[in-house]
Amino acid sequence: MQRRNLILAIKVAVTLALFAVIFFKVPWEKLWTQAHKLDARVWLGVLAAFWLGHLIGVFKWRFNVNVGKAGLGSLDAVQCYAAGLFSNLFLPSIVGGDALKAFLAGKVTNRFEAAIFGGLTERLIDTAALLVLIVIGGLVSHTTVEGWASQVILVSSIIAIAAALLFTPIALRVKLARWPRKVRRPLGRAMVAMRRLIRQPLSACAVFALSLLIQSWFVVLNYWLGRGIGIDIPLAFWFLAVPLTKAITLAPISFGGFGLRELALAGILALAGVPNERGVAVSLLWQSILVSTGLFGGLVWFGLGYRSKARTGGGHGSLIGEARTAESRHG
Repeated sequence: MQRRNLILAIKVAVTLALFAVIFFKVPWEKLWTQAHKLDARVWLGVLAAFWLGHLIGVFKWRFNVNVGKAGLGSLDAVQCYAAGLFSNLFLPSIVGGDALKAFLAGKVTNRFEAAIFGGLTERLIDTAALLVLIVIGGLVSHTTVEGWASQVILVSSIIAIAAALLFTPIALRVKLARWPRKVRRPLGRAMVAMRRLIRQPLSACAVFALSLLIQSWFVVLNYWLGRGIGIDIPLAFWFLAVPLTKAITLAPISFGGFGLRELALAGILALAGVPNERGVAVSLLWQSILVSTGLFGGLVWFGLGYRSKARTGGGHGSLIGEARTAESRHG
């Protein structure tokens, strides 16, 4: 417990330090001026469209969980998924939200193994889709950037493709006992999840296509916010910037990716000539969408807990307590 609290304290300190760097480079007055350019109707439109994307995400996640015959119902899936969205506000990373969703689905269905491997299968598919978007975005967008940055983006995309083709098969052939002890458990689970995908290639391809669609939709929403505050760069470059930023924030450096996302997105957009204040402002606006959605998710989790057959939510204990249990089970 002390080690966990120490790690959490370090992440909070790193997050505060990152925001200190941000506000040192870009004064708050400039950020407020940029953010204030956005029409409230655009923000509300992006929020509604973001919720629509997550409604599709509920269907995709439930499908993956039920591949293992978990029998997760529609409303239970909505409730567990909403809890995951809310937990992203206080857990160290979105991976923690995935663990909580899986734990709650297992609690509801009494099929913990099916829920865990279903959630892990979805995370593998989503990660693969994210990497594909990064590579495609790099190949398509490098012509929109002038100078050395264009060549760096192109060469990096080619290297990423080559690395995936060469090293992924090699890594899969390495016996589990040869991996470091700390990564054997999650790696073993990942291998089991991959075997499930191989057994159902058509379903895996359908879920992968759906993941690409959802993540592409979120890229378009970032582009929409950017246009609203005067960022006039091609949509193709956003397909590199947003997925790459998301991949960077998966690193467990800051609390929930806050601060890290702002610096990463602003730095990447700067390659296309976007001023730092606009890059940070559009990231903060997107964070406001995430926070609003997370808070709404908490209300959904709590409210659906008063159903007669509910096993989580209002009247069934604290979500923070559920998150701690989920973390210990997935640790």
